[in-house]
Amino acid sequence: MISNSEEEEILKFLESNIRTIPDFPKAGIQFKDITPLLGNPLAVKHTAQLLVKPFLNQHIDFVIGMESRGFLFGPKLAMDLKAGFIPVRKPNRLPYKTVRSEYELEYGTDTVEMHEDALSSGARVVIHDDLIATGGTAGAAADLVKQLGGEVVGFSFIIELSFLQGVQKLDKIASSHTLIKIG
Repeated sequence: MISNSEEEEILKFLESNIRTIPDFPKAGIQFKDITPLLGNPLAVKHTAQLLVKPFLNQHIDFVIGMESRGFLFGPKLAMDLKAGFIPVRKPNRLPYKTVRSEYELEYGTDTVEMHEDALSSGARVVIHDDLIATGGTAGAAADLVKQLGGEVVGFSFIIELSFLQGVQKLDKIASSHTLIKIG
């Protein structure tokens, strides 16, 4: 078991393995790159340990991973929770029949999809992504779960851009667990 003081040190270590790339993918964006974290085996181990912690004693049927960086830790989170893994992807990338949810961006809209048979009514789900900004993508994934009759038990993120208040939008649905808060 990790003590609170050990966890604080681990979180500082994890944050030191995240770099900021200015003006990517466009001017004004400060992209949070987890590639250095992924290249450090100890950082990967600690990230996986801390992501699973809040969900260990809750019966979870599935972990949803958001395209594409939610696919990096989502399957490990699912394995640790003895749950299935469901990919949520951009349109026309899944081979079977899908349900879809459209969400708003700063300028325009986007859409995510999930296979229509990915989960059954009553399934308990955690939605995971590497980063939460405005909450649009995670909220759309929650809508997909709702369309199929599932229950979102919680949200899981490595990084939260807290100044964008995405977690507050998701709080109406379920609680969020974030390792590193920026801003």
